[in-house]
Amino acid sequence: MYGGLVAAIVSIPIALTFGVASGAGPEAGLYGAVIIGLVATLFGGSKTLISEPTGPMTVFMTAVFASNIAEYGLHSGITYSFTIVFFAGAIQILLGYFKLGRYFRLMPYSVISGFMSGIALILIVMQLPAFLGHDAVKGGIIGLIKKLPELLSYVNYWELVIGLSALLVFLFYPKSWQRRFPSQLAVLIFFSFLVYLLPGNAGIRLIGAIDLGWPNFNLPVIPLDHNWSSVFLDAFLLALLGSIDTILTALIADSLTREEHNSNRELMGQGLANLTAGLLGTLPGAGATMVRWSIYVPVREAVGRGLCDRSFWLF
Repeated sequence: MYGGLVAAIVSIPIALTFGVASGAGPEAGLYGAVIIGLVATLFGGSKTLISEPTGPMTVFMTAVFASNIAEYGLHSGITYSFTIVFFAGAIQILLGYFKLGRYFRLMPYSVISGFMSGIALILIVMQLPAFLGHDAVKGGIIGLIKKLPELLSYVNYWELVIGLSALLVFLFYPKSWQRRFPSQLAVLIFFSFLVYLLPGNAGIRLIGAIDLGWPNFNLPVIPLDHNWSSVFLDAFLLALLGSIDTILTALIADSLTREEHNSNRELMGQGLANLTAGLLGTLPGAGATMVRWSIYVPVREAVGRGLCDRSFWLF
């Protein structure tokens, strides 16, 4: 129970951030965490894998949203983007059905290291405007780098101090505290409360009100009068990205828990989750390494003391 509670609390700000960063809105990230976490857990092949919108999937979907909206307009662009998510989930189901999950384990460590490092650098660059107190910049990474001098000319120093302080807490958080109270949870609670106490919130931008109504149902639509093949190409790439991310995270979970996941069933579970996400208009997801590391140590300690059981690691 403790592991599920911590995972849920840590997942919320991550999901909201990914939703805002992708351009789909915080609701898409929040509901994505709920749908992906629930469906993938119920139908997947790992007892301990935590699934939600992840960095690699968000980076890819940011480019998909931007290109489709630029080509087809806001409404149609968003519809086609979630169609890509739907077909990506269907492809993942097929990958699991034809028992191709084991082949994702054969990728060289150097390739995976370069891949994850590249994703990390892209995420860092994408967060620079928010770190400096600006709204998101259109034009992708290249457009953001071109506008960097303009962003540096005006900085919201309150937001910069809050962001830098939170980063420093992450870097120097005592390991002995991490066993009892994860750093992600501590930073979230402390700095949110600190901003709340500042007079008028000191001009710090807030995510604002979130629409908590039911997600809209989106039927898949293929742009047959345009370059429809790009929909399937993007869906295939998204499916491969999500599959690699998931299987690698599942392997990490296996090394921590001394258990073995079912790769093919996990791909089918993740595919069903992403297919559902496409229908309901939320961000796609995969196994989340960051959330797993944030809760593993405190949950392990709780299991050791008999406070909870491994079966509660599901969410």
